Amino acid sequence: MSENNRLARLVKKIESLPGFLQKPALNFALRRTVKLVGTAKVEVLMLTKAHSEFRLKNRTKVQNHIGTIHAAGMALIAETATGMVVGMNVPDDKVPVIKTLKVDFLKRAKGDLVAKAHLTEQQVNSILTLEKGEVEVAVSVTDEEGKEPINCQMIWAWTPKRS
Repeated sequence: MSENNRLARLVKKIESLPGFLQKPALNFALRRTVKLVGTAKVEVLMLTKAHSEFRLKNRTKVQNHIGTIHAAGMALIAETATGMVVGMNVPDDKVPVIKTLKVDFLKRAKGDLVAKAHLTEQQVNSILTLEKGEVEVAVSVTDEEGKEPINCQMIWAWTPKRS
């Protein structure tokens, strides 16, 4: 079956590169496509049709006044992880859009953040078969201590592209 998704085709093509080039090539492509991801230097650790993992390093450019990752950066990494895993599945004739981005701030983050998102087989099937719809994408964001400084609700929708 030929791939009907631009992002999944790109990831597959990058996976054919030598191992040491794969992550830099994927980071370059994603950062160039989503400008804020590039500005913040969000880093892809893993991206498949069911799972994604992204890291945001605690660098000066993304810090708040207390030296931790800014609230907007925390939301960005969760939105990126969920959006990319949805984006791996949405057919090229549809467009993914975030419908709900709810972030509860639970504690001060320590160091770098890692966001992990995943879709169930049923959610992937819905994205592939329904003309339009929405999914709540499970995501966890952890800091260097392994604690979750934020709790998120991310609902992504997909609709047919307008002509």
